Amino acid sequence: MYKVVVADDEVWVGVGIKKMISRSGQPFEVVGEAPNGIQAYRLVKEKEPDILITDIRMPGLNGLELMHKLMDEKIMIKVVFISGYAEFEYAKEALRMGAFDYLLKPVEEESLRAILERYRTLREENRAVEPEPEIVADDSRIKKIINEINRKYTEKISLGELAEKYGLSIGHLSTLIKKETGMSFTEYITEKRMEDAKKLLLKEELSIEEVAEKVGYHDYFYFTKAFKKYAGVSPSIYRKNR
Repeated sequence: MYKVVVADDEVWVGVGIKKMISRSGQPFEVVGEAPNGIQAYRLVKEKEPDILITDIRMPGLNGLELMHKLMDEKIMIKVVFISGYAEFEYAKEALRMGAFDYLLKPVEEESLRAILERYRTLREENRAVEPEPEIVADDSRIKKIINEINRKYTEKISLGELAEKYGLSIGHLSTLIKKETGMSFTEYITEKRMEDAKKLLLKEELSIEEVAEKVGYHDYFYFTKAFKKYAGVSPSIYRKNR
């Protein structure tokens, strides 16, 4: 079991991350939570975690200062930063300093899961040298990624797989997608699936279950819940009103 310490002065962020990690089904456990950088430092010394997930801006010691301190003391730990979209420059600086990855607020479960998977893969493969996260991706690369998403959004496609394929960190890819589309990875895929579903629901010969399958949902109840959240009405009501 890999140990994780979470540091964020917003308590609800730490609680949410802890729940996401628990739901991930992966061998990770949150062994401590801290509301500031000083307590985070003490927890890291005490618990000796494998990963520190920390907000970039915190009282006491901010995230960058905390990582500097840990590096100076040669404490072997992977640091994942949490940052707001407006703090992207800080996140890039963190990557240059050697951070493992970063997450944008609000933290998306898929992004967190992908980072955990990447860490576990690196540990299990005993890689001596960890690839440096990409800092800059040109326009042609992000356009290729968006084109791939547009082709495969009804299939099982993950942010982690795309990041690995195109040689980007998960956090950086997430930011690039948001810059290009104005939406997060999950929001972009959901919108494309739901707009397709709206068109398919007009075809009376298709059952709602068949519509769900065609747009990439293999759980009928999850599809109806997601559709209602997106369109404001259930698929059956949407079809009836059209």
